Amino acid sequence: MPKKTDILEQKALKLIYDAAESGLLQSELWKNLGVSSREGSRMAKKFEEKDRIVRDKILSGGRWTYRLYSKKVLVTLDTVEGCPCLICREVDKCFSGGTVTPNTCLKLSAWIDPRIEIIEQTETTS
Repeated sequence: MPKKTDILEQKALKLIYDAAESGLLQSELWKNLGVSSREGSRMAKKFEEKDRIVRDKILSGGRWTYRLYSKKVLVTLDTVEGCPCLICREVDKCFSGGTVTPNTCLKLSAWIDPRIEIIEQTETTS
C-alpha cells in the first residue's frame, strides 16, 4: 500500500504538470494539497533537487514566491517526428547488451542533438 506522502507527492506533481506552460505558484500548490506552506515548500524543493521541476523565483502580490514548472514533456507525434528508430532496420537488435544500443547509436544521438551531426561533418572533412 502506498504511503500517504507518496500519494501526496504524486498529486503535487500532477498539479504542476497540469499547469503546463503557465506554471503553478508554490502557494497554490500547498493550498490545493491542503498542507502547510512549510510542507509545500519542502516538497517543491525536493522535486527540484530530483530534477522533476523548475522553480522560478517571482514577485507575486508583493511577496516573493516560486512558480513551478514540470520538466516532464508530453509526448506527441510531433515530438518523435524524424526519430531514426522508427525506420531503423536494427530496431529488433537495439537494446542494452544487444548488437546495437541506444547509448551508442550515432543516428539517434544526432537526432537528439543536431550539433553531433555538425561535429561529425567537420571531422570527416578535415
